[in-house]
Amino acid sequence: MDESFMLMLSNLLHLHNALDPSTPLLSSPSSSSASSPSSLLSSSSPTPLLFFTLASLLSYLASQKKPASTKPPSSTSTTATNPESSSFSVSAFRALSTEHIWSLEAPLRDAQWRTLYGLSYPVFTTVVDKLKPHITASNLSLPSDYAVSMVLSRLAHGFSAKTLASRYSLEPYLISKITNMVTRLLATKLYPEFIKIPVSRRRLIETTQAFEELTSLPNMCGAIDGSPIKVKCGDNEGNVYKCRYGYSSVLLQVVADHKKMFWDVCVKAPGGSDDASHLRESLLYNRLVSGDVVWDKVIDVRGHHVRPYIVGDWCYPLLSFLMTPFSPNGSGTPAQNLFDGMLMKGRSVVVDAIALLKGRWKILQDLNVGLHHAPQTIVACCVLHNLCQIAREPEPETWKDPDEGGVPVRVLENEKSFHYFGDSLRQALTEDLHQRLSSR
Repeated sequence: MDESFMLMLSNLLHLHNALDPSTPLLSSPSSSSASSPSSLLSSSSPTPLLFFTLASLLSYLASQKKPASTKPPSSTSTTATNPESSSFSVSAFRALSTEHIWSLEAPLRDAQWRTLYGLSYPVFTTVVDKLKPHITASNLSLPSDYAVSMVLSRLAHGFSAKTLASRYSLEPYLISKITNMVTRLLATKLYPEFIKIPVSRRRLIETTQAFEELTSLPNMCGAIDGSPIKVKCGDNEGNVYKCRYGYSSVLLQVVADHKKMFWDVCVKAPGGSDDASHLRESLLYNRLVSGDVVWDKVIDVRGHHVRPYIVGDWCYPLLSFLMTPFSPNGSGTPAQNLFDGMLMKGRSVVVDAIALLKGRWKILQDLNVGLHHAPQTIVACCVLHNLCQIAREPEPETWKDPDEGGVPVRVLENEKSFHYFGDSLRQALTEDLHQRLSSR
């Protein structure tokens, strides 16, 4: 019999004896009245009947009570984390982003936000405000700012979906879904606003003058370069994604201005491709070849009409809109070597921009998203990079790619007219530069 029932019955007997000591509820074994229950029911006192009824009720309840399991909890079982008690919960984020954040001095506030999300609080709110209508329309069950903060922390620190899932008490598939949604919105909705070809005259003048101050070369408006972004590929992809450094990757192509801001981004080629092939597959190349991009700024250099041009290293073809060095090893004439040195000084801005991009958004150092979502994630980081540059965010420690080598690129048949004109322009720029600097 259940121990708790025995205790209740004992207390019941003591209580009965205190109320009616003249009529025992349970007689001694020698008493004949105890041999039959009817003796209790026929008693002149109501007390035995009352306590008999209570005892019967208690016995019934005891018989219905399920025995408590004595099995110890399994060592492999996990206790669900209460999101409200987590420092990464919605309530914790809300307290930080509303009440606490305004009690801090701006430098301390923004430093804390950069540590968490890779950018200052004002830039964060700008991103949220621009994405909120689209996130709201998706019927996401999480607040927009909370979802954006989650994705930014992943991009800034390179966290995997599994790591964030444990922090935010969410399933990994949901973390991946939110990441894909936010990066897709950044790469599509915000790209046209923050990554633009400099076609306006005001911006062209500002950009070309800044490059001329840096290189002494007139009408330079950007520098192009490619960078492999490490990704995880299955065995069935083969070697097409293996880059020149030996790991699986996709190629990022960017054009940067003097402020280390990108004005064109392309992620189309696997890591096994070369920079020239990637350029030829890009929308920018097709627009420049077709004359779709109209730069309203033409200067005369030794009788040549020089429109704005970009510069690249010897991994790119020499074209009328793309100037490249004469030699990768300084084996040209003094005038040619001078031109190459200045051109590479202009190209350094895109190298620094890529290093800053990978330093600020560490997920690009080893991309841990599905291969299908890799391009949009990379472009999203480029959009965020430009936002940070516009806001003049402090530059974190950068990530440098290894120095690349190579041989001059073969010009394709359909590029020969552009190459011929480009060669004439390069020669005119070289002679003009050498004369101007030699006369100083």
